[in-house]
Amino acid sequence: MHETGAANWPHILSPFRLGGLDLANRCAVAPMTRISADADGVPTQQMADHYSAFARGGFGLIITEGTHPDTKQSQGYRDQPGIATPEQVAGWRQVVDAVHDAGGRLILQIMHAGALVQDNRYTDETIAPSAVQPAGMMAARYYGDGPFRMPRAVTREEIAEIIESFGTAAANAMEAGFDGVEIHGANGYLPVQFLTPETNTRTDEYGGALENRLRFHREIMAAVVRGIAGRGLAGIRLSQSRSGDFGHKWAGGIDEAQAIFTAMEADGADFLHISTHQGLDREFGSDHTLAGLARTMTNVPVIACGKLEDPATAERLLAEGEADLVAMARGAIGDPSWPQKLAQGETPTPFDPDMISPFATLDATAAWRAANGVTSAA
Repeated sequence: MHETGAANWPHILSPFRLGGLDLANRCAVAPMTRISADADGVPTQQMADHYSAFARGGFGLIITEGTHPDTKQSQGYRDQPGIATPEQVAGWRQVVDAVHDAGGRLILQIMHAGALVQDNRYTDETIAPSAVQPAGMMAARYYGDGPFRMPRAVTREEIAEIIESFGTAAANAMEAGFDGVEIHGANGYLPVQFLTPETNTRTDEYGGALENRLRFHREIMAAVVRGIAGRGLAGIRLSQSRSGDFGHKWAGGIDEAQAIFTAMEADGADFLHISTHQGLDREFGSDHTLAGLARTMTNVPVIACGKLEDPATAERLLAEGEADLVAMARGAIGDPSWPQKLAQGETPTPFDPDMISPFATLDATAAWRAANGVTSAA
């Protein structure tokens, strides 16, 4: 390791203790939908190679792609992995073992698509808090085409089943050997659909005032904490953005942000993962980014994500105390050895959109690397 490289990035490359996990640095791989499980949602050897490459490349923490927790309506994408069947758990175990053997730490992200389903092997029916047509269009990169289907309103009984499925998925993750679990509470998926008044017109205890719309978040967090049972970390990824509206802001502003962040901490979150499309931009007229607000409002570590593949931006964010860790997707796809390259005083391979074209599969990235003569830890 070249001393000059490490000296240039004293915050990025400094170790950090996340709960009970000792991390080599403050670099995290953000969750990325890679639609590369088998047809039954079972993780593959290719996925084990993919995730362990990040560990070999020096990332202190790796968070998996969104993984569906049941064999009902939660799956959102073709060839998306699950954590609901014994075969899926066993498939993830080989991924976890590969990452651990390479010295990495791996957290499973649990995701329920709700109304934002592009493909589901189990059913053609979609559910949401209310029967509201989702905004935006399906993404061709994930084999989607056209508008989303109109969902039906989920029943109270089904809500209880979904909450339970998050707890079971968390327990399954512990069985597979993961170091923790992250709830996907961002980017327009089911928790966001409950939180957002435009997609939640319910009149029961899950709709109306913010306290009620936040109830689903709180109950799935509590279920995940129960499922983990002290064997790993529990966290949640949060964003203001949603499907078809990357610039969306929480209507309640800074007060709503505080209510959300403090509720998650109170219900057992060991960390908050804050995603934004705005990089270092400040929020709600404050002196802080959204991640910085979460850090000032709670006593749990905060992971920031969004436009941080530029190491100068990531270093500045950490130096200003706006986050404890920085997560990246594009930077990690571009170069699985991103932290290692920084430490050695080298320039990481930049992200190229063709790396995930025409589809965001692992095969597409491998083909790009082969065509461009790029070799890396991947």
